[in-house]
Amino acid sequence: MASRSRSRTQTQQQEQEERQRQRRRPHCYQPGARLDPCAPPAAAWPPPPPPSLGSPSPPAPPCGALTPPSPSLVLLLLLAAAASLLPTGRQGGRAESPTPTQGDGQNLVTEDVIVVEGEVATISCKVRNSDDSVIQLLNPNRQTIYFRDFRPLKDSRFQLVNFSSSELRVSLTNVSISDEGRYFCQLYTDPPQEYYMTITVLVPPRNLRIEPQKETAVEGEEIELNCTSMASRPPTVIRWFKDSHELPGKSEVEQWSDMFTVTSRLSLKVKREDDGAAIVCQVDHPAAKDLQTKYYLDVMYKPEVQVLQNSPAQSLTREGDLLDLLCQVKGKPEPTDVSWLRVDDEMPQHVIVSGSNLHINSLNKSDNGTYRCKASNEVGMSFYDYTLYVHDPPTTLPPPTTTTTTTIPTTTTTADSRAGEESAITAVDHAVIGGVVAVVVFAMLCLLIILGRYFARHKGTYFTHEAKGADDAADADTAIINAEGGQNNSEEKKEYFI
Repeated sequence: MASRSRSRTQTQQQEQEERQRQRRRPHCYQPGARLDPCAPPAAAWPPPPPPSLGSPSPPAPPCGALTPPSPSLVLLLLLAAAASLLPTGRQGGRAESPTPTQGDGQNLVTEDVIVVEGEVATISCKVRNSDDSVIQLLNPNRQTIYFRDFRPLKDSRFQLVNFSSSELRVSLTNVSISDEGRYFCQLYTDPPQEYYMTITVLVPPRNLRIEPQKETAVEGEEIELNCTSMASRPPTVIRWFKDSHELPGKSEVEQWSDMFTVTSRLSLKVKREDDGAAIVCQVDHPAAKDLQTKYYLDVMYKPEVQVLQNSPAQSLTREGDLLDLLCQVKGKPEPTDVSWLRVDDEMPQHVIVSGSNLHINSLNKSDNGTYRCKASNEVGMSFYDYTLYVHDPPTTLPPPTTTTTTTIPTTTTTADSRAGEESAITAVDHAVIGGVVAVVVFAMLCLLIILGRYFARHKGTYFTHEAKGADDAADADTAIINAEGGQNNSEEKKEYFI
């Protein structure tokens, strides 16, 4: 019994020394390994039998020496490999790997990244409630970019920004389309966790241009403009504008590999007012701001003709006046043929035509008629008709009998010399009517004065009953005798009428 007790005691002492020797073994890290190969292997289950009594303990392998992996390490590597082969379910979230237990409380956090081609993307793996577990970052090809703070991947565009127990942050410079995809963050817990983020690369459009169907358009025609945005990702949205007003267009999208080419077509009916107008093709894209190009319309139109009367200054033309007409012409291309003609008769011999000017030194009634200015260019011909009507020379009106002020309105026009005739006749009529009214009023006043003076000078008389006997006389003599006798004791009574 005593020998058995001593044997058991020696065995326990040897086990305790072996555990202390393993604790004192230096911890080292081998680059490129997923876990520390120098760490003590995890205890296998069931545990191995204790060494026999008196047998020496196996020496500890030196740091860096190759040792067979423990069963737990093999299991961990197998789980990581299986997790990398399993399909992922959703972007910017967790891969379909074993769910971490509630006991460790660790959680991986990732964010999707959107970056423009050629710029810098920042990839971050964050750990909540970290317990110093190993963090690893993998590219879309499942290659290790960073294991802790070490970079096994020979790509200098990846640079370590921050490394701690709770975060692994890496920057990727000069991003290209080939860098787009899912990047995985792995946390070596029991069981391990894996999350992924998505890098989306935006490519701004190149070679934005407008191509017209015809370089030069004629007024009234419908032209077609094509605006093309090449090699963009995602496809662009093209909008048309003219004088700040949006115009409807039709777009077509073509995909070449990972790039998109968008062509928008605009149909527009042009007028002469559109000559020189700017048509704007504007692109809406998340990687481009205020990207647009302009095209200026070139519209040809037939001449626009107008006749101006330089002389006389008033619109009313009279005999003896000087007439000077100017034919203004505007067109694109510039009109080369400008001429004058008389529509209803031959041109009078005393009329002087010099280019776009028509000159008559002294007007007379024979000049009445319609004069046409005609101009033409490559697009077409236009004309303008001027109607000339020569009035009589002005006459001196008699002075009015009463003081009156008359305002004569006048109008100006360049189309017809007879335009002032109506206003002049109206003014004459008003003057005549005013004079007639004044004469009538004056005549009535004179008549009243004459009547008043007449009644003032002629007074009426009548006799009273005292001279009544003269009315009964048989003849004139008897009446006189009777009247004289009757007036002896009576007074004649008179009454005046005014």
